[in-house]
Parts: sequence; C-alpha cells; structure tokens
Amino acid sequence: MYSTREMQDKILQLKKENDICILAHAYQSHDIWEVADYVGDSYGLSLQAAKSPCKTVLMCGVRFMAETVKILSPEKKVLLSNSQAECPMADQMDADLVRQMKAQYPDYAVAAYINTTSELKTECDVCVTSSSAVKIIRNLENPNIIFIPDCNLGSWVSNQVPEKNIRLVHGGCPTHVRVSVKDVEKARALHPEALLLVHPECLPEVAKQADYIGSTTGIMDFAKNSDAKEFIIGTENSIVQHLQFDCPDKDFYPLSKDCVCHNMKATTLADVLKCVSLTGGEEIILPEEVMTGARRCLDTMLTLG
Repeated sequence: MYSTREMQDKILQLKKENDICILAHAYQSHDIWEVADYVGDSYGLSLQAAKSPCKTVLMCGVRFMAETVKILSPEKKVLLSNSQAECPMADQMDADLVRQMKAQYPDYAVAAYINTTSELKTECDVCVTSSSAVKIIRNLENPNIIFIPDCNLGSWVSNQVPEKNIRLVHGGCPTHVRVSVKDVEKARALHPEALLLVHPECLPEVAKQADYIGSTTGIMDFAKNSDAKEFIIGTENSIVQHLQFDCPDKDFYPLSKDCVCHNMKATTLADVLKCVSLTGGEEIILPEEVMTGARRCLDTMLTLG
C-alpha cells in the first residue's frame, strides 16, 4: 500500500527512467500538480510539450488537450491519462454541422474555441483560447465571424469587440453554466469583502457581476497579484485549493460547490502511476489529414495572437 507521498515519489522516479514529460491542466487535483513538469491551460501545455526533450508526453487533462499536444508534437508518443476523460463541450458539435454553417454563411470566418475536437478544427479558420480570444477576433480581417461552440465565451468576446459581427452557436461548458446569479448573491452575502473572479464560460448574467473576468490562468494571476485578501472563485473548484496553497495569507471561496468538472476529476494519482509505469493510459493516434487540418487552425491562432 502506498501513501500519497510514496506514490508521488514512485511517479517522479519512473517518469525520469521512461523519459516522460507530465502535463497537468489547472483543473487537476493538487497531488497531480506536484508530480507534473508543467501546469497550466491546454494550449500553453501543448507548447511546453513541444519544447520538452522527452519522447513521451502524458496529458493529465481531457481528450481534446491530448489531441492538441499530438498535433503540435506529431513525432512524440502522447498519452491521455484516463481514456474516460472527455470534454462535453468539445463533443457538442461535429465537422458536418460546421460545414453546413459555412454553406449557410459563406462570407463568415469560423473561429473555434480550443475546447473542440481535432476533427472539428479542420473545418475552422482559427482557434482561440479564453485568454487570447479577444485579441485574435479583433485581428481577424473578416468582420463576420461564427464563434463556436461556447456562446457564453462568445458573448463576452462580442462585447469586447463590438466592431465585429459575431454569430453565436448555442453551446458551452456544462460545469460553468451550473453557476447562477443566486450563487453570486449567496457568496456575496457570506463574503461581502471578497472580490468575485469569474471565467467567461459562465453565464453572461453571472459574469456581469464579477470584479474580474478572465481565463483560469488570468484568475489565478489576478488573485496572486491583488492587494485584496479575499476572493470568490467563479471557475472549477480545484482552483480554490491551488490558490490556497499558493497564497496561504489570503482566503478563497468557491462561487458554487457544484462547479466541478467530473471529467477532469476522472484522472487520479494512481492513473498517473500506471501511465509512467507504461501499463496505463491511452495513446493518442490521429489521421494525417486531421493533424494537418487542425494544425493549420492552430498556426493561424499563433499568427494572430
């Protein structure tokens, strides 16, 4: 029987022996953070993986993130820590639906949130992240844009870039849309001195009441750099714990106890141990034409962002 620390030590030993780089998305649990080589958002992790000398990359996150790593590092073996770790938002649309939309609106560019499948990206003109979306949409030459699939993020971007004609599609993150205005009212009543930090995947009526709206990384940086001492965190609840470790002199509260991504929580420390032991995980294999098409979409994002 392993303790948490013993399991972590075994992972640290085996990842070196087997030349494995471990990536952990910000929504992973803190025990996984502690054994990762890099922690962050999905695209940032993909860039770190491309720079890593390791021949194998383990993504502790969800499937579309592992696919992005494979697209940017096709020569590497890429593992998804738990094959059941999907992203409901990424699966809300398929490539055929995008093709229909392009036929209906031929003069529109299609911007895809990075939280989409690699196949879907092949039909889009550019990818965006929550931190880069405003800049990229502003830099697109086409004034007409279809934004998929998150209408909440798209609405927030549209408000920031009113000069663009942005058509939204009904979709979004099931975790963030659970948060309601009532949750804001309750949290404000319990913690009247706290600043409210919210992810743009939340409903517009929730985001409207925030003191800060930004990506997960943006929320964490804001909290760390702020002179304030109390914060209500309006994104996946693991961020509350991570900030408590990073800023022990400050207090952090979840906006809603239900803001939990069960797909992110599918990965356990034991899964990571099996992967670095070369007995677990799922290798990500993508068709060459999908890799090429999705890479074009990601490269355009890098150019514009």
